[in-house]
Amino acid sequence: MLILSRNTFFYKKLSIPDNFESRLYLMFFHFSIMMIVSKKKGKKFEQRSYDSLFHNIENNLRELGFGDVAVNKKMKEFNKILYDILLKLDLKTDKEDEIEINLKTISKYFTEKNDKKSTLNNEIKRYLSNFYHFCFELPLKNMIREAINFKY
Repeated sequence: MLILSRNTFFYKKLSIPDNFESRLYLMFFHFSIMMIVSKKKGKKFEQRSYDSLFHNIENNLRELGFGDVAVNKKMKEFNKILYDILLKLDLKTDKEDEIEINLKTISKYFTEKNDKKSTLNNEIKRYLSNFYHFCFELPLKNMIREAINFKY
């Protein structure tokens, strides 16, 4: 997910700030798409993938100098953000091979302070929709490994 969140498209074309918070949100959006794909294909998303994502985030926070109390507080906050994105991202939960990206969710995490809201929202929506279709075509067993090959 980190590789996907480092795509220069987000920072150069869309002018999303290149900081820890933005990269984290982008990782959560990508991860949520993969979880949605798994659910729509009738498979449970692997717990170890979720654990690995949050273990890496925790390690990065510790490397940034956060202590135990601060790390625990941040991890709770990040967990809530991931589930907020996951639960609100897809408006068409009933159609197996389709996704309707919720623009309000995109706006909440990326465009609240941006002057070009509608353009940015639509570009991110198009990107996430294409990413969803790319992931939907991948076998679940290799989806996380293969998702890094997505080009937009």
